[in-house]
Formats: sequence, structure tokens, C-alpha cells
Amino acid sequence: MTYGIRFNRNEWSGAFGDIGTDLPLIIGMLLATDLNAANVLIGFGVLQILTGLVYRIPMPVQPLKAVAMIVIAGEIPGAVIAGGSLAIGAIMLLLTATGLLMVLARTIPKPVVRGIQMGLGIQLSLVALKDYLPSLGWSGYALALIGFSIGVVLLGNRRYPPAIPILLTGVLFAFVVPSGDSISFSLSLPVLAAPDLSWQVILTGLVVLALPQIPLSLGNSILATHQLASDYFPERKITINKIGWTYSILNLVTPFTGGIPVCHGSGGIAGHYTFGGRTGGSTIIYGLFYVVLGLFFSSAPSYALSLFPKPTLGVILLFEGMVLILLVKDIITDRKVFFIAVLVALLAVGLPSGYLIGMLVGTTLYYLRNRGVLSHAGHRDSDH
Repeated sequence: MTYGIRFNRNEWSGAFGDIGTDLPLIIGMLLATDLNAANVLIGFGVLQILTGLVYRIPMPVQPLKAVAMIVIAGEIPGAVIAGGSLAIGAIMLLLTATGLLMVLARTIPKPVVRGIQMGLGIQLSLVALKDYLPSLGWSGYALALIGFSIGVVLLGNRRYPPAIPILLTGVLFAFVVPSGDSISFSLSLPVLAAPDLSWQVILTGLVVLALPQIPLSLGNSILATHQLASDYFPERKITINKIGWTYSILNLVTPFTGGIPVCHGSGGIAGHYTFGGRTGGSTIIYGLFYVVLGLFFSSAPSYALSLFPKPTLGVILLFEGMVLILLVKDIITDRKVFFIAVLVALLAVGLPSGYLIGMLVGTTLYYLRNRGVLSHAGHRDSDH
């Protein structure tokens, strides 16, 4: 099967399958920092376009979630963000070039990867239910109910894919019930300037941003993304190393364009695929959306959030989360393996550095099970 790049209605629908995750994080980072909005938005869009051309499947680019939350929560200078991006890119480049990434991929079993995906799905669903849907009160709940109903009716419909009707419902709501934000429409071009980097800045970025992010990146951005790409597009034979190379290159380049640290992600693939995307056209369309935002709405980036109300983004996010949770169905018949996946998911959601702890605990339990340790322990317990 050849994978041409298409721009049909399903690719347009799938293009916005990850907007519920990306847009709030990017706008939050812009509001919390001194980053140039045009550089961030246009750069993010260009990376989507390039990734669509390279992979030719919906392999989106996402903001690094742990980095984004740290940046939004605290006052992190733009130089430190650039330093963190360089550190993250260098670490992933080292892991990929030395073959350690392949070793990790062969060592960490599929049930653990499914647990990572399940944990991410639970987190995304909880964000949608606890933060996005209640954000506008009862009117927001009504809007979310309409969007969710559209999704349930049209999900999987190749003739009438659901994402565009859901988003248009939100846009219509935004105009009928204005938020008070005025539209600011003006042309903004990116400003190219060398980042103010030093070894101290890079070291700070490593400690503050890179180290909290790497476990999540290994689990979700690399292993879970590779698994989902193999699930949805087995003919493409996308390798762990290819994902590692593009991940590292993206983060080594963005500091010099004024961008933000980015990754791939299983949630992004799930979102694009769930709402109809099957080729790189989905991510190219999504990238053009951010280029337009950067060119014409950089002076007031928060307007994009009022144009797409959070309950509407929450509906998109909730579908994405549920799809990730349901991926565990292919191992559900083996109770012990299923238990390991669920435990990994709960550890990932419930503990600091939960993805790292979940991978370590889940992998250990899996190999103990294969050696018969857990089975023998179970027989001894049943004898008493």
C-alpha cells in the first residue's frame, strides 16, 4: 500500500483531533513567558508540516507536557526553555545514536506500553472532565453534551467525520456567547535571533525541564508512539530509531527558531486517527492552522482559546483519552498481563515520576511472571 498525502474531508477532520491537548498548553506557555508568539506558533506549525511530509501518516508534533506544565506554573525565562530543549534533544540523540533506545524498546514489554497509553488516556480524560467541561458552567456543559453527541453519532463515519462539526459548534457558541476578548487581527512575522545560551543556562534547563520530562518522553513519545504507529499503520514499519531521530532533531532545532520543546505522542496519533486522519495530510493541515494563527493572531494569542471554547476542546480531548484507554483491549484476556497494564496506568497517573516508576515496576513484574515467580507465589498462597 502506498501512502500518498491526501487532503480530503477525513484528513481535515483528523487534523484537529489533537487540538484539545496542544492549543491550551501552547497558549498557556505564551501567557506565562516572554516567548515571541509568532515564532512559537509559526514554528510549531512548520514542524507539523515537516513531520507530515517525513512520515506520511498522522505523526503529529506536540508540546512537551511536563515541560509545558512546569513553564506555566513558574517563571521560566525563554533562554532556560531553549536550554532545556537542547538538553532534551541531546539526551534523545545520545540514546538513539548509541542504540540504547532499541535496547529499551526490546526490554520494555507490550503490556507496560499499553499501561502507559492507558495512564495517559486516564490523565487526558480527567483533564477534560475536571477542567475543560466545567469551565463555562451550565452553558459549557450543554455545549459539551452537544459536541459529545455529535462525536458519538459520527465517530467512524468516513462520509461525515465528526471533528469539524464539533469545532464549528464551539465557534458558533463563541460568537453567540462572547467571552469579552476582542479580536486582534494583524500580520506578525517571526523574529530570528540567536538564543542567549550558555553552559549554565543549558544546565539549568537540564535540571529544571529535561530531567522531569525524559521518563514521560521515553514512555509516551517514543515507546507508546511506536506501538500505536505499528497498530494503526503496520505496513509503514516505522522504527523506534526513526522516532528517536526526529524527536531529537526537532528539539535541537527549535531553540534557534524561538520555538518550544516538542515531541511526538501516542495521544496525538490516536486523536488524528480517531477523527479520520490516515495520511500526513492531516498533520500538514493542522500545521497550516498554527501558521495562520502565528501570522495573524500573534498579538492576542488567547483569542484562539475563546474562539474554541474549552468545553469543545474537552470533548475532543475526552475522545482522545478514551481511545487510548481502550487500546488495552488486546491483552485483556490474559488476567495477569492485564493486571500489569492497569497497575502501570495507575502508577503513572497517581505518583510523581509515575511513568518512570510504572515502567520499572511493570517491566519487573512482567519478567517475574515469565519466570514463573508470580505463578508459583500464587500457588503457594492458594495452598494455605
